Amino acid sequence: MNLLKTAGHVETSELKGTDIVAEAFHAKEVDEVLRFLNTDPNGLSSEEANRRLREYGLNVLAEKKRVGPLQIFLRQFKDVFVLMLLAAIVISLLSAYVKGAEATLEDYADAITIAVIVLLNATVGFVQEYRSERAMEALKEYAAPRARVLRDGRETVIPAEYVVPGDILLLESGDRIAADGRVIEAIELQTNEAVLTGESTPVEKHINPVREDAPIGDRKCMVFMGTHVIYGRGKAVVTATGMNTEFGRIAGMIQEAEEKPPPLKVKLNRFAKNLTKFIVFVCAVIFVLELIREPAALEPENLIEYFMTVVALAVSAVPEGLPAIVTIALALGARELAKHNAVIRRLAAAETLGSTTVICSDKTGTLTKGEMTVRRIYCGNRTIEVTGSGYEPKGEFILNGDPLDPKDDEALSLLLRIATLCNNSRLENDGGHWRITGDPTEGALVVAACKAGLKPEKLDEEYPRISEIPFSSERKRMTTIHSAPNGEIHAYIKGAPEIILKRCSRIYEDGKEKQLTEYGRMRILQINEEFAKNALRVLAFAYRRLPKARQYTEDVENNLVFVGLMGMIDPPREEAIEANQLCRKAGIRTVMITGDHKLTATAVAKEIGIIEDEGDLVLTGEELDRMSDEEFERIVEDVRVYARVSPEHKLRIVRALKKKGHIVAMTGDGVNDAPALKEADIGVAMGITGTDVTKESADMILLDDNFATIVNAVKHGRIIYDNIRKFAFFLMRSNFDELAVIATFAFLGMPLPLTAAMILWINLATDGGPATALSFDPPLEDVMARPPRDPKQGILHGRLLQIILSFICQYVGTTAIFILVYKYGFLAWGLDEAERLALARSMCFTQATLRELIIVWNCRSETKCAFRLSWTSNKFLLISEVASILGTVALLYVPFLQVMFGTVPLNLQQWLLVGSIALSGFLLLPELFYGKKILRWE
Repeated sequence: MNLLKTAGHVETSELKGTDIVAEAFHAKEVDEVLRFLNTDPNGLSSEEANRRLREYGLNVLAEKKRVGPLQIFLRQFKDVFVLMLLAAIVISLLSAYVKGAEATLEDYADAITIAVIVLLNATVGFVQEYRSERAMEALKEYAAPRARVLRDGRETVIPAEYVVPGDILLLESGDRIAADGRVIEAIELQTNEAVLTGESTPVEKHINPVREDAPIGDRKCMVFMGTHVIYGRGKAVVTATGMNTEFGRIAGMIQEAEEKPPPLKVKLNRFAKNLTKFIVFVCAVIFVLELIREPAALEPENLIEYFMTVVALAVSAVPEGLPAIVTIALALGARELAKHNAVIRRLAAAETLGSTTVICSDKTGTLTKGEMTVRRIYCGNRTIEVTGSGYEPKGEFILNGDPLDPKDDEALSLLLRIATLCNNSRLENDGGHWRITGDPTEGALVVAACKAGLKPEKLDEEYPRISEIPFSSERKRMTTIHSAPNGEIHAYIKGAPEIILKRCSRIYEDGKEKQLTEYGRMRILQINEEFAKNALRVLAFAYRRLPKARQYTEDVENNLVFVGLMGMIDPPREEAIEANQLCRKAGIRTVMITGDHKLTATAVAKEIGIIEDEGDLVLTGEELDRMSDEEFERIVEDVRVYARVSPEHKLRIVRALKKKGHIVAMTGDGVNDAPALKEADIGVAMGITGTDVTKESADMILLDDNFATIVNAVKHGRIIYDNIRKFAFFLMRSNFDELAVIATFAFLGMPLPLTAAMILWINLATDGGPATALSFDPPLEDVMARPPRDPKQGILHGRLLQIILSFICQYVGTTAIFILVYKYGFLAWGLDEAERLALARSMCFTQATLRELIIVWNCRSETKCAFRLSWTSNKFLLISEVASILGTVALLYVPFLQVMFGTVPLNLQQWLLVGSIALSGFLLLPELFYGKKILRWE
């Protein structure tokens, strides 16, 4: 490479784009990075920057060609079920067209109804799919609009899209970083990388290289596009722009992530294909048989009548209500979930939740409270337990199993006073919600003091601060100087235990200062190690009396008096522990995925109950990198915790689990989670801490960021699927007996037992209100006491035997009535053939309608009959049943309706026969079939 330097900046270079992408700049010294990038601390010249801009392109996130709104809308009509309904619309319109001027609004009713259903489903699908395309737009919003760089040796503010590799970024508190870069100067520089890593703890930056295989969260000599500077200042040389940045890689993964159709859609498509073939075949056979039986049927008038009957059969057999019921059930489920802090962005996700077999959850803020809490204290040669969790100042101090009053313990009171005063955080009550202003770790110390009854504001008044030596990553300690009520000057110090101990010569025990022996020092380090093994973050506390002075330096941090240790952790949510137990009961596996360290993650997982068995594995990102896909897939079902992971790891985990046949729910809040959320069957974004990118990529948003809410959503998903399954089961039990009856009498050459109008009324009265009411059915008690259903199972798996027996009973009942009344004149004495035909049809029609209205009650449970369930728990079903029965009776007794439907009134004897056959629908008890593996529907 040829360097020609002019005025202290690089003039030309031969830097190649392919060289940059593969380089591990975080593992190189600053000088080596600058040489590689053909730049120096004074930046690039304007001419060289323009040349590199032409070579590398704009510093923007590229986006693949998006599908337009019209294409998205038209895609909604490719669904098999929708195509079947469209065919039904065409047939209905053709039959009305054939009638010509005689066609009435009633003839168009079916076509209009089905068309409304199709348009409703298409609109809902369009809205959801159009919204899902916004993930890339949200990601772009994280790009910085402008950047401060050194150009021609001078500070220059430029649009961030013009930043190029080799530019020197100038960073200070509040800046959004414009590109990935290697830190070359850091003065107390800290960044917030939560949008990228998911961890909200500030990251202290330095210029020292780290190991080459360090994960993103450990690359503390690098800064990344889209993250924020929250403290200090510094400089960084740009190492990657646009799609070559960490953000760019995430953008690429979002666009490449495959979106597979929801399991329910796959099942419905398979169901619709089989159903369509069956219906078309049977209707064609019936039509042909009618033409063979009656040659006169070829005359135009008769041909129209037979065609209308076949069309009515086809339309009644097609479960046009199923898509509507699915939409209603999903919408009701989504509304119910919203009441429980879970917002569904795509309706199909509400059902998919019910088949979830693995929940991959973030640790911080989801499984845990996201609020650091002091758990253990060591002082006065004793270990004290602290109860309570989170920022609410409620809890007790426990010593050897007994409560301890801190006010009666001098050493503990002193320790808590130091922790409160050597502190820049504040505890605030915001309308009953406790929150910390400042550093979360310091906040935990304040909460512990408040549990002991100390008042931070009062302590500030009694011990006013007169000076401070701030914390830094190099010093690993913080000191505040205070004026005590007795006039003395006290220095209060906190920091890393090994650092503080080195500066202590005495220890506070038994109410007085004692010499700190080597044994005492080793004992404290041993306690510190025990705390750390339990994943506690440990701080040590000390003090020193000082003479009055105008200025205090770091010299005051020597010859200290050691007081104690405080160990804290982000504790698990109590409801997360209960929810995990419920998951185990429901056969759902919980997997923790975190950017935190392995030790901390393991401790929290054990406390929650995620890790219980010896075979449960904990895997780090580095260990995962060393595995091939085949090796990983062999153990993926045994891994319960993943620590120190990157976006690629999360994506790999989801794909491996899906390859094993699992339905995966993945939670996330940072931008780094977006690709995995989009790849998962259910992407779950955090509503409080989640970024817009994550929310746009997700299927569901948790308003309270709580793991228990996910489990509750799974429960509602199961309820939704159960209700859809009930509806499909009812349709299959009741929609095909008319087909068989009509086919039989067409084959026998006898008049048909049901007219087209009667068939359509049965379809309306039973598939309308009562069937729709099943989507409002309350959940059964065992909804979370059974394992997840097999995703490969059909929607009617295990229920075909009931369907066949129900079909046979209905078929026999209708056929028997028609033959007895029409052919043999049973209960039709003295009537001529035409009158017997009208009576037989009326009785068949009434029996078929009532029986289907009875069957629906035994479709509400797979394990309990109607008599073991509450008759009033589903008021919608009760009301719709009454309305359908009254409507059917009206058709028999209202004169103009009799003319329209070809019915006649029934006497008491005829009602008894019809009613007794219809009531036999109660005899097919679900208990007789539950658990039987006969004739599964696949």
